[in-house]
Amino acid sequence: MKLVYIIGCGMGGDTITAEALSALNEAQLLIGAPRLTSQFKKPGQEVYSAYRKNEVDAIISRSDKSVFAVLVSGDTGFYSAAASYHDCDEYWVRYVAGVSSVSYFFGKCRLSWERAKLISAHGCECGVVDAVRRNRLTFVLTGGNVSEIAEQLCACGFGSLKVYVGEALGAADEKVYIISIRKLVTHRCSPLTVLIIENPNYDDRMRVGISDGEFLRAEGLPMTKSVVRAAIMSALALRINDTCWDIGCGTGSVTVEMALAAYEGRVFSLDMSEAAVQQSSANCHAFHIGNAYITKGIAPDALESFPAPDRVFIGGSSGWTEEIVRAALEKNAKAKIVISAVSPQSAAAAIDALENAGLSAEVLQVSASHGKKCGGMHMMLADNSVYIISSGGANE
Repeated sequence: MKLVYIIGCGMGGDTITAEALSALNEAQLLIGAPRLTSQFKKPGQEVYSAYRKNEVDAIISRSDKSVFAVLVSGDTGFYSAAASYHDCDEYWVRYVAGVSSVSYFFGKCRLSWERAKLISAHGCECGVVDAVRRNRLTFVLTGGNVSEIAEQLCACGFGSLKVYVGEALGAADEKVYIISIRKLVTHRCSPLTVLIIENPNYDDRMRVGISDGEFLRAEGLPMTKSVVRAAIMSALALRINDTCWDIGCGTGSVTVEMALAAYEGRVFSLDMSEAAVQQSSANCHAFHIGNAYITKGIAPDALESFPAPDRVFIGGSSGWTEEIVRAALEKNAKAKIVISAVSPQSAAAAIDALENAGLSAEVLQVSASHGKKCGGMHMMLADNSVYIISSGGANE
């Protein structure tokens, strides 16, 4: 059976471990990117430039050698190409850990990283805004997307934050410096750049029923009040990575709470009013929300471009509740759906919409009163009663 070492080369050069050097000495054939194989090739050692799994498998399959070394950068366990390699009929694999860019760069910056958030923006949506909002230190593998990352953070009110920048770590032209997020937007960086973003005022609270006074308001736009919003969020029972819809988002208070709760997911909000779209966007900016996408349009037609939802809140339907429910269930038959209504007639329509879709509706009526001081006494002033109708979310 052939033996394949998957070797984490750290930052290259002196950062490679003694265990890795021992495996390199044992290997009869080296495979990896040229910038790695050129550093560690021994005289007379056979070398191939490849890193894709199918290419590596083909090289190993046709070779008569018995011990191979596949070189990967950094550590084998941190967003590494090593993850695609596993034992098969032709060979078995042994991982050799390396020094990760995380430990190397935090050491360079004289920072501890045991509670830092670690994310990668290499070829994927990484939720950098929401990670920065919730964590004092956020480490980012940028994948060369430094300007885009900085633009996202600026757009959500984080332009003044300090960021540690590490370019070409371990190389002769390595650079480590500090800059603001705002300046980073136009700053040119190496494709091999990592960041540590520091947010001294991070907020990782799990907030439900946020005080109405914390939201920006505009005359004529409806807002779901704090007590009712708390009941809606309880009914939705969001998970951190859920995909959510907020239909008829109004001021955006439910959008904000959804985005804060599903901070590793996404919230897609819709309203037919341009003023509502602008107000919801303003509230998302005020709360440093980066995972909410607010669209002007009319349901159900505008929902065609929305991804399949895990959770749906319908706060305003303009009479299209049944069609909105159907559109959500067509994308995900197990979606949890919660509808608010302010009149018995609209509550009845919501119940009918769910039952016509084959779901069993649960109905909650929320009534709240708030105290107002009158002289030496408190008078309780009642808010309008609201119905909350929910269903779906199979196997939960």
